[in-house]
Amino acid sequence: MSTPKPERFEFQAEIKQLLDIVVHSLYTEKEIFIRELVSNASDALEKFRHLALTEKEVFDEKLELEINITTDDTANTITIQDFGLGMTRDELVENLGTIAHSGSKKFLQALKEGGDQSANLIGQFGVGFYSAFMVAGQVKVYTRSWHLEGTGHCWTSDGSGAYEIEEAEGQRRGTKIVIELNDESKEFASADKVKGLLRRYSSFVPFPINLNGEKTNTIQALWLRGKSEIKDEEYTEFYKYQANAFDEPLYRLHFSADAPLAINSLVFVPSSNIESFGMGRSEPSVALYCRKVMIDAHPKDLLPEWLRFLKGVVDSEDLPLNISRETMQDRSLVEKLNRVITGRFLRFLDEEATKRSEDYLKFYGEFSVYLKEGAATDFSNKEKIAKLLRFESSLTEKGKLTSFDDYLSRMKEDQKDIFYLIGPNREALESAPYLEAFKARNLEVLFLYEAVDEFVMSNLREYKEKKLVSIDQSDVELEDTPPPSSEGALDEETTKNLCLWIRDQLGDRVAEVSGSKRLIDSPAMALNADKMMSAQMRRMMKAMHQGDDTPIKVNLEVNPRHSLIARLNEVRETNPELGTMIVEQIYDNAMISAGLLEDARTMVDRIYKILETAAGK
Repeated sequence: MSTPKPERFEFQAEIKQLLDIVVHSLYTEKEIFIRELVSNASDALEKFRHLALTEKEVFDEKLELEINITTDDTANTITIQDFGLGMTRDELVENLGTIAHSGSKKFLQALKEGGDQSANLIGQFGVGFYSAFMVAGQVKVYTRSWHLEGTGHCWTSDGSGAYEIEEAEGQRRGTKIVIELNDESKEFASADKVKGLLRRYSSFVPFPINLNGEKTNTIQALWLRGKSEIKDEEYTEFYKYQANAFDEPLYRLHFSADAPLAINSLVFVPSSNIESFGMGRSEPSVALYCRKVMIDAHPKDLLPEWLRFLKGVVDSEDLPLNISRETMQDRSLVEKLNRVITGRFLRFLDEEATKRSEDYLKFYGEFSVYLKEGAATDFSNKEKIAKLLRFESSLTEKGKLTSFDDYLSRMKEDQKDIFYLIGPNREALESAPYLEAFKARNLEVLFLYEAVDEFVMSNLREYKEKKLVSIDQSDVELEDTPPPSSEGALDEETTKNLCLWIRDQLGDRVAEVSGSKRLIDSPAMALNADKMMSAQMRRMMKAMHQGDDTPIKVNLEVNPRHSLIARLNEVRETNPELGTMIVEQIYDNAMISAGLLEDARTMVDRIYKILETAAGK
């Protein structure tokens, strides 16, 4: 008995057009074909599982619901087989040769119109299948339907415009796709290469995936399970697998939401901040999934930039994807995802800070720089983030941190501002002249030590309608000023004249010289004269070669109650040369206290001259 000849068919015009788009321009990476074919196989298995609940008799009923992948680097082939629904001859023609069920026509129409949300074709055996032709010289599809009656068939095509179908005896239920790889794609016949791609894209497919007989997907999609049924060890194993990590997570947040989007999410905070080790800026590491199929391992807009330290998974069924599943079409939905996840994580941190403050401080010690970045850049969440910030203050012990809310609870009734001071360390700030008036009035001042703090405070500007005010600014006003001691103090007119003389001696180095009502023990202090940029910020930018070389100009305040200032007033008349040296030394000392002196060489020479004069030489 002669074997029937294969039937030859021409692809419909729309399918030819689709093939050309898929092979040459739709996908950015050829490796995507593995994800697409595995997803199609999973869909076929899922549909069969539901069908088997209602159908009494199916072909090959004892077959395991699994996906088997075989690579052959000698023959340069890769084979992907599932034991799902399978197809009849007519279904092969409909699904792979025409536009009847593939969704192709809608997709092509969407391309003409510039995109359409109806192009979400995950789960439809059709468009994703054609990605095989990016790597194939020839594709063979062996299939046998689940119906008891019937026979197997083989569909063959090189993607050039036609295909053949012939009977194939001895086929198991389901579909087996054999891809003969073209010369440019032989790497996909390597088991190691395919294993890496399966791990990246298909780790959480709900059916076993066997590569050359070895199961590859051993980790479950925990984000879809109930929290009460998951052990801590399972969470840790999942974190290490998903984040490619060796540590144990510091925090985990596992939640689901139905509105405004259907979301299942599992995110982790690592135990350490790798950026602090000088390893460069981290990539976003919360992967985006749609129905357990990975869409993007490093989605840049899923979360705000300041949350790039998070690891984990977000899965949403509501995302309309483009035909290749590689990008998200509807930006408004991505923004909703961003808002939901960010808001939930901020609420989680707030709960931790309130209920388990010691654990929160461990987290803060590692990741405070990210929170500060968020407070300065994430305007929609800045007050929620600001609530999570912690600082030392003039009323706390060294090493003890306080919050803005704690500060507000200790404020005086008539206090309008939250005061802070930036410097290298606590010792420098406590010895700074700026603090004297605040100590005298028992006003709390927050101590900030990091370079980013300047940027944070200038962007926050206020917290719960209280202005954030740096006490090294020249326009800080304090109520209830203690009356100056009259003994040895210069009167107002004498002080004014002395300040004019000091201004003449210092020239362009100062914007203004005035008598101080704030100083208690120090003879003088240098205050920032630039409201647009603090002196510290300007110095930092200069160190980064981003600022100009114009000398920092300050307002100098002198203490008319200090004995050195009173003595200077006398010396400027009797020994003008010595008086000028003293003024310049007072200025340099004030700049040192402010951390703003850039070159001390001139000052050292001057000190020796003053010492010679004091020694009577």
